[in-house]
Amino acid sequence: MCTSDDRLIRFDWAMKRMLRDKANFGVLEGLLTSLLGRPIHIETILESESNREAEEQKLNRVDILAQTTDSEKMLIEVQNQSEIDYFHRMLFGTARLISDYTHLGEKYGKITKIYSINIVYFQLGEGKDSVYVGTTDFRGLHDGSHLGLSPRWKKRLEADSVSDIFPTYYILRVNDFDRWSKTPLDQWMYFLSNSRVPEDADAPGLKEVREKLRLDRLPADERLSYLKLLDDRISIKNSIEDAKYEAREEGREEGREEAILEKARVAKEAGLSDEMIFTIFGIKL
Repeated sequence: MCTSDDRLIRFDWAMKRMLRDKANFGVLEGLLTSLLGRPIHIETILESESNREAEEQKLNRVDILAQTTDSEKMLIEVQNQSEIDYFHRMLFGTARLISDYTHLGEKYGKITKIYSINIVYFQLGEGKDSVYVGTTDFRGLHDGSHLGLSPRWKKRLEADSVSDIFPTYYILRVNDFDRWSKTPLDQWMYFLSNSRVPEDADAPGLKEVREKLRLDRLPADERLSYLKLLDDRISIKNSIEDAKYEAREEGREEGREEAILEKARVAKEAGLSDEMIFTIFGIKL
């Protein structure tokens, strides 16, 4: 059960405005602890791509880059709208982290473990699960045997397996997630999808969410900014649905591709990205 005054701020907005503050690290630590199944403590927040994104992109995407006390790097990203090349974006993000945070002349062994945590509000790929994990593994081409590490190399590399060295990817498909349970990760998925935390929540970090991300705790100007963001997102969603419907109807009535192309141009003028237009209409402008 949720209380009557449980209006909470969306996680992506909190990432952009609040969770970069050390006083609020407990929220991110709770999410990471629930996802990875071990205690995670954040040392600092590093420079991330969202600080350099164009303003219109920030509406649909936000990321934060955390470094743990064990020097691991956690890239947490929220993507609100469908993006056809998102898998490639995940790959690019980890590759850039390795490049940006490896100093020239430094030994390759100094490259730290990277976790790419992607919270997406659309159906990325095909599958019935809501949480997916991807690692790099090596298997024999002829016998399928697993390429492991000898005890000496485990000690030298401070790793139990080869996959511990390569980036690990997590995909959290939170859209329409509505299952509540005592499992910490399920509780976090429920919050990410619904921006609500039931009274019996006990997952790490959700206590801090309930205390720090309450809408009524925001200053008046911040509250107005947040509510405007929600209105803008609803307007974009409605524009997408309207464009889809009108394109289908006019395409059927006129039997011409020009009708769909015209609606795509209107969507472009309304501020929709090229990726979103391709996803909706199947064309590139």
